[in-house]
Order: sequence, then C-alpha cells, then structure tokens
Amino acid sequence: MVQTSFHSGVTIHLHQGDLPHDVEFGDVVAVDTETMGLDHRRDRLCLIQLSSGNGVVHLVQFVPERLGGRGYDCPNLKALLTDPKVVKLFHFARFDLAALHQALGIDVAPVKCTKIAAKLVRTFTDRHGLKDLCRELLGVEISKQQQTSDWGAATLSPEQQAYAASDVLHLHGLWEKLRALLVREERLELAEACFTFLPARAKLDLMGYEEPDIFHH
Repeated sequence: MVQTSFHSGVTIHLHQGDLPHDVEFGDVVAVDTETMGLDHRRDRLCLIQLSSGNGVVHLVQFVPERLGGRGYDCPNLKALLTDPKVVKLFHFARFDLAALHQALGIDVAPVKCTKIAAKLVRTFTDRHGLKDLCRELLGVEISKQQQTSDWGAATLSPEQQAYAASDVLHLHGLWEKLRALLVREERLELAEACFTFLPARAKLDLMGYEEPDIFHH
C-alpha cells in the first residue's frame, strides 16, 4: 500500500514495511530515521525517510501490529542501504547508522555525514544542526516542531510526514556546499576517513561505549 500526499511542492510517498522494488534513487540517496527515543537498545525504529533530492520523498513506516508480526522484513530497503554503488547521505549519521544496525541488522555503507563535514570546516561557529545549516548555507527555513512527536503512532499526521520529509529534502544541496568547503580547506580526505569509520562508531555506541568513550584519555 502506498499513500501519496503533497506538501508545499513536495511529493511524499508513504509505504508500509518496505520500499517497492522499482523505486530508484540514483547514485546518492539522502536518508534519515525517526525512533521512539534516543536509546537504540530500548527505543524502536519507526520511520525511514529517503530522497534523491528531486522534491520526492519516500517514507517507510514500521508498525509491528500492522505488519502482522513481520517486524523489519524489508529486503528492498536493506538492498538499497547496503548497495556499495549508492552513497547514503545523512545528517548525524552516527545516530541513524546505530538505529539501522539495531533494527535491520545491516551495516549501511558507503556513507557521508553533513554534520561531520560542517564541524570540520565551520569551526567559527557551534551551530551545526540541520536547521542552522539549511538557513545559513541554503537560505532555507525548516521547522523542527514535530521533532518530539509520537513516531510510533499507527497513523502519521500530515504535519509529521512533512517534517520527516524536510529532514532529507535538502541534504544533497548541503553536501554540495560542504564538499566545496572541505576541498577549499583541504580536509576532504580527512572527512572521508571519518565517514568510513562511522559504522564502527555506531556499533561501539550499541555496545555501550558511548560513555565511557574509548577514545577519551
């Protein structure tokens, strides 16, 4: 079942449990997740958002009772997220990679993270959130009003869907701007090394090594 809606010029397709087999995202797909909370060992994955940056967003919702107990059986989504030919673009990938590994049992790669990129080149500020970056680099205002809403609800409101879509709509544009800054500051190679390490960093978090951080003294 696919539910299609339109919000401020954006097309949103809502799927249950998995992507259709014929959805194409190209070489780079923007990805985000919504969970019940911030502890992956306690709080389940509820929603995955994906976009190729063309104004179309696919939402994959996981509602256990609606899926008849099948849980996270989503072969099409897993194939996309593990495809070595498709770059997965995140903002704060560390959180999302842990959520996806915990829920789907997969290592998502290759990845890029706009938050890490921003921290490497925007050292003149501590504003590295998605809302700040969209405003300052793209001149786009996005709302965070639905950030703490109930993502485990069986039915997502139009406002929730629009919020979820906004988290992936602008990542391609942000990455283009940030990549140029990384090249300018000669830090692209360092950024790529950080991106490669992110799946391991996410696994350490799931093992409980967020605190204490094994990289601290």
